[in-house]
Amino acid sequence: MMRKLLVRGMLTGIAAGLLAWVFAYVFGEPEVRNAISFEEANSAPEPMPDHGGHGGHEEEEVVSRDVQSTLGLLTGVGVYGIAVGGLFALAFAFTYGRLGAVRARATAGILAAVGYVAVILVPFIKYPAQPPAVGAPDTIGKRTALYFGFIAISIGLAIVAAYAARQLAPRLGGANAILAAIGGYIVAAALIAVALPSPESVPEGFDGTVLWRFRIAALGVQAVIWATFGILFGVLAKKVVERPQVALAA
Repeated sequence: MMRKLLVRGMLTGIAAGLLAWVFAYVFGEPEVRNAISFEEANSAPEPMPDHGGHGGHEEEEVVSRDVQSTLGLLTGVGVYGIAVGGLFALAFAFTYGRLGAVRARATAGILAAVGYVAVILVPFIKYPAQPPAVGAPDTIGKRTALYFGFIAISIGLAIVAAYAARQLAPRLGGANAILAAIGGYIVAAALIAVALPSPESVPEGFDGTVLWRFRIAALGVQAVIWATFGILFGVLAKKVVERPQVALAA
């Protein structure tokens, strides 16, 4: 069964990657081009050495912007979708059956919603996405480490909250236990977010509208990916985990 779920998770990841690529190309790429135009307009060209009386020339791009915005973008979101698909299938296999009488499609939907909040939305609030070619280069490494560190913390808090909800359910009731667990997660994540540093990387004078649209597009791309897992994977997984049970009952 696990192998079938992994295959369906990766197939769902391919579909999610294709849908996310279309969304990113339509809504995200225009803002990336605007960000690159801002960088080019605000960076002074460096003079090239003159060898033998010949003037300098600009260094050519290794990969053109057209390739980056089409094939490169498609490859990136495709690989990301497949990787998330495998992890999502593993998480589904672990979660299914531990939420009471919740069926496969509902389990996938709940898992996708929790994943989007814990993996994407909460870390995004603290460390929002930045357009390429924008920001101080010396802060990229620090921001990346802090961002992925906060993702790991957020996932850990979500797991603890889920465990706490199960333990509190007999005493508080299912709905109250879930609300208490969610409240605890929010408080803990907020306190950690306040304690973590936030290196500034947006240059002065950068168009706030472009930055806002890029960040909304980044959230939209992730929403497309996780919604695809919540809907499509639930349909595919249902055929794997529920049909054997029906056949066994018959």
